[in-house]
Amino acid sequence: MDFHIMNDKINKNGGISNGMKFLGIDYGTKRIGIAISDEEGVLAFPKKIVLNDLNTFEKLDEIIKTENISEIVVGESVDFSGKLNILSARIEIFISELKDKFKLPIHKQKEFLTSVEARKEGNTKKSLSQSQVHSKLKQIKSGRIDASAAALILQRYLDKMNNSKK
Repeated sequence: MDFHIMNDKINKNGGISNGMKFLGIDYGTKRIGIAISDEEGVLAFPKKIVLNDLNTFEKLDEIIKTENISEIVVGESVDFSGKLNILSARIEIFISELKDKFKLPIHKQKEFLTSVEARKEGNTKKSLSQSQVHSKLKQIKSGRIDASAAALILQRYLDKMNNSKK
């Protein structure tokens, strides 16, 4: 009897999932938003925020190992005309360091206003109560917006990849 198959999961198409998980990154000069995909590579979920400091790669290494990450998707920062902006050079250096340290496939996904979109998510009311305003400010200050932006970046990449398979 082949016992390792018992641990595999059945995906939505009835096949055995290969357990391929993606890490989504919204790079910022102060904070880096992190998102993780499900094992089928269909849905992205905000995970956490990592401070962009001397311990960044150590923290990413821990996430990559504990979450069994197979591939990384990094948001590629563009301006209103779709061209690379000032942050792009820093992101390229960051991607180069990721490649050197983790030896995983790395993909770029154009991001445009993902942080703005993440702030709007869940905010359907025109006027917010005082406690809602306070809650939104706490989210922005804590960086939860960055993790949501990373999830949007990752979800766009996953959608693009899954739609191209059809």
